[in-house]
Amino acid sequence: MSDKLTHFDGDGKAIMVDVGDKQATKRVALAAGEVRMQPQTLQQILDRQMEKGDVFAVARLAGIMAAKQTSNLIPLCHPLPLTSVAIEFVPEPELGLVKISATAKVTGQTGIEMEALTAVSIAGLTIYDMCKAIDKQMVIGEIRLLKKTGGKSGTFERK
Repeated sequence: MSDKLTHFDGDGKAIMVDVGDKQATKRVALAAGEVRMQPQTLQQILDRQMEKGDVFAVARLAGIMAAKQTSNLIPLCHPLPLTSVAIEFVPEPELGLVKISATAKVTGQTGIEMEALTAVSIAGLTIYDMCKAIDKQMVIGEIRLLKKTGGKSGTFERK
């Protein structure tokens, strides 16, 4: 792993990395996170009894929309022509836990990790927003990159 930080010039000023000379490759990133809540809150989601509507459907759309806006949210990210964003939810009712995963894909000159991480983050925040009226103690966490492929640095897979 390189210790060189590429988002700073020789004087320490923030820069957008020039990826113009890099070869476009197929890149895929998988990120994950979770939302912990009261088991009864999760049961209401699963029973589709939340007043604001289908929590997972809205959170999925929010995550996809967020991935498409990543370069507007994170200052030095390049805008990318996403080819796919898929978000999945795995509820564990007995634990009051919803696992979130997002897979983002692009054929481009720079990585797609931030888009996958942004999708997971915003999906989790949307779940919180839709359920906060009945459960303000929810916790969003464990947001992390699980795997990425493509590009000069090759494949990364979390152990």
